[in-house]
Amino acid sequence: MLKKLQKIYMLPAACSRHRVFATRWGDRGFTLLEIMIAIFIFAIIATTIFTSYSTLLSGSETSDQGTASYEMAKNCLNRMIVDLESIHLTLPPGYSPPVLGEPPEIYRFIGEISDIQGVSFPRLRFTSLAHLSFGGKTEKGIAEIVYYVQASGDGNYVLKRADNLYPYETFEEKAGDPVLCTDVKSLTFKYYDQDGTDYDLWDSDDEDFEYSTPKAIDINLELAESSNSLWFKTMVTLPVYRKKKE
Repeated sequence: MLKKLQKIYMLPAACSRHRVFATRWGDRGFTLLEIMIAIFIFAIIATTIFTSYSTLLSGSETSDQGTASYEMAKNCLNRMIVDLESIHLTLPPGYSPPVLGEPPEIYRFIGEISDIQGVSFPRLRFTSLAHLSFGGKTEKGIAEIVYYVQASGDGNYVLKRADNLYPYETFEEKAGDPVLCTDVKSLTFKYYDQDGTDYDLWDSDDEDFEYSTPKAIDINLELAESSNSLWFKTMVTLPVYRKKKE
């Protein structure tokens, strides 16, 4: 009988030890391996999120820069179109070829090539009614317009526009001349005569051109954007031109 009571008494103790053992197993912490795996998974998720965000931000900045370059190029070409479509020329019978030793014709059209730090860029000179006044002035008249390129400090180039009313002095590049376009990588002017023949140069005072002026001008502008280029092109048909001798 005593043995049976001992067995009955011992049984709860054995069950109690079993319950304590089970409780301790459920409350145990993470192992080092489990923590390392969790950190690894978190690092992958964080890297993926950061990369996606960086790509989105970079794409947004690139888009903004491309939009700004597009607007700048559009404004630049529009300014050129307005200037050229307002061109002023002396036409026959009022025009007569220049005589050797006399000053050049003041309304001449000159398209030439300049070397800017080893790179060739065009320079264009003509006269136009599209004079721009600055500083609140309201001056009007026939202006000498000159497009020319200068080197900038970042390794690219800027396109500038000189605008001077008569009397026209010998042209000089000025720091105050407005900038039409920055980040210029290349610029070309192609001049077309009345027969559609194209030229890289033009001189309306030259007998080789029979003292004529172009009928149309093709403009190609390349802007540098990061490691890429943006290309812009337009053609301007001049409202008046001086024909070659027939």
